[in-house]
Amino acid sequence: MIAKGPAEAAEVAAQASRPVGEHDPDVGLTTLPSGLRIVSQRMDHAVTVSLGIWIGAGARDELPHEHGLAHLLEHMAFKGTARRSAREIAEEIESVGGDLNAATSVEYTCYTARVLGQDLPLAVDILSDILTAPALTEEELAREKGVILQEIGAVQDTPDDLVYDRFLQAAFPDQPLGRPILGTAKTVKSFTPAAIQAYLARNYHAGNMVLAASGAVDHDELVALATERLAALPAGPKAPPDREGGHYRGGEARIEGDEEQVHLVLGFPGLPFRDGAHYPLQIFSSVLGGGLSSRLFQEVREQRGLAYSIDAFHWPFSDCGVFGISAGTAPEDVGELVEVALACLRQAAEDVTEAEVARARAQMKVGLLASLESPGGKLEQMARQVLVFGRAIPREELAQRLDAVTLDDVRAAGRSLLGQEPTIAAVGPLGGLPPAEWLRQTVRLEA
Repeated sequence: MIAKGPAEAAEVAAQASRPVGEHDPDVGLTTLPSGLRIVSQRMDHAVTVSLGIWIGAGARDELPHEHGLAHLLEHMAFKGTARRSAREIAEEIESVGGDLNAATSVEYTCYTARVLGQDLPLAVDILSDILTAPALTEEELAREKGVILQEIGAVQDTPDDLVYDRFLQAAFPDQPLGRPILGTAKTVKSFTPAAIQAYLARNYHAGNMVLAASGAVDHDELVALATERLAALPAGPKAPPDREGGHYRGGEARIEGDEEQVHLVLGFPGLPFRDGAHYPLQIFSSVLGGGLSSRLFQEVREQRGLAYSIDAFHWPFSDCGVFGISAGTAPEDVGELVEVALACLRQAAEDVTEAEVARARAQMKVGLLASLESPGGKLEQMARQVLVFGRAIPREELAQRLDAVTLDDVRAAGRSLLGQEPTIAAVGPLGGLPPAEWLRQTVRLEA
């Protein structure tokens, strides 16, 4: 599974800048001598527990010859260990009604489970087994390579997925951030057990991991289980080594096709989540294209009927970010859609209102609170906050940070996009798509 960029409202709220603040008092946090951090929150109403191990390394931490390896490793996670075959892993977890999953993103990888609270020891044991003693046999490796090659082919046949891959490639050319998480057919075919072990040795150490649990969990029991089952993890620093910095450059990717629609993403440089300045840009993206009342939806969909859906997003990473507008439209309408979307962006940058900002804040707060009501949502938020910031951030603090954003801040965030080098990615019949130079001049107008 591929974890998407941080575009959802709850995700935005979770990605707070590194503030001076307290750890959430409702959340247990323990650091073992190895550097492994253990975080949990008990939910009295819950009878299940969601748990997982987050690693602070993802697709951007691959070396050039490892492109796609982080995702392949996620696929190999449940394919057998020194103590269990792939079938035994599946049967053990499903015998107690549980399930296992894993996800790879640009900057992290996670392995998760959900079971009844009484089966926490089994879930910790299986996850620990997967991380400390993976079998990585040639037979399973060959099989999963075939699966991933099919996955790569499926993306090529899915234009609304392909356009995002090409968008990031154009925005961050010749950089790990711009490489598709799945890898390429060539790199995937080249991977060996030795290459996987080298990646594991570099990134999978206790200091770069967080064990998290939410729901029917006792923190002391979780710590005891981790102390026993994860003792084999090598110690290490609390950061991935030598991560290459990301630098937005902008560019163009046009893929001519015979689809019924043109799938389009327009982009501009964004901001990192470590910088509190990203909050105004998150709110601006919501005002511009974050809901049914947003400017893009009202103008492009409701007034002109140029697209079924159109969205604006801001994806903040640890050291950079990217802002974008995405839509699918008829080939004959793509030129008008681009022109109208850019006009909406320029206009919003000048006259976004306090009422629009208040609506965006409310949407983001509800998204945050809704995510915290489920063990799975709370699990992911806690794990990623502790992984990046060393603490679980109280929701009151997150709300305060949103409330601190002023109308002037949001307008300034919108104006900061004007005059920047744009990125355009498009898949489909592209005869009506304006040339790149027209786009550049239009974006720079009134900057």
